[in-house]
Amino acid sequence: MSKQQTSVKPRERKLTSKQLFFARCVASGLSHTAAYREAYDVRPDSKGSTHNEQASRLAHDPRIAARIDSIVRQKELAITRIAVSDRERVLGRLRTLTDTATTADMAVLRALELLGRSCSLFTDVIEERKTRTSEEVAQEIADRLEQLRDKDDIPEPDEDLAVQ
Repeated sequence: MSKQQTSVKPRERKLTSKQLFFARCVASGLSHTAAYREAYDVRPDSKGSTHNEQASRLAHDPRIAARIDSIVRQKELAITRIAVSDRERVLGRLRTLTDTATTADMAVLRALELLGRSCSLFTDVIEERKTRTSEEVAQEIADRLEQLRDKDDIPEPDEDLAVQ
């Protein structure tokens, strides 16, 4: 009888506290080298190139890179949640005040206006689409190429190579 082989997954190593701190520093905006210096005990007399190399190795470690991405995504989600929460709060309060506002509420209205502006509540996004034919696009490209040739003194292309 042959022995049955079982596949055992190697246990994935957890990040050390210093690696986690490095990831947090990078996610907060520090350069890799600055994050390395912040997270690790570096001697003042050590070479900067050593810091750069070590920081690069850490940043390219798949586990650490994934952690950095995760922290950045979490921060982006938190910012979005706060903006949405502020928008909902301002709109709700403005709806209430439209029916019940008195002159005493003017300071509250102004504060709501400022909060609404901070989360772009009153900004209209207007999207304008311009449709063009392929001939118009081709002519625009030809005109731009002509302008570039005139600017840089580039010779005209051979007639055989020119696109008609």
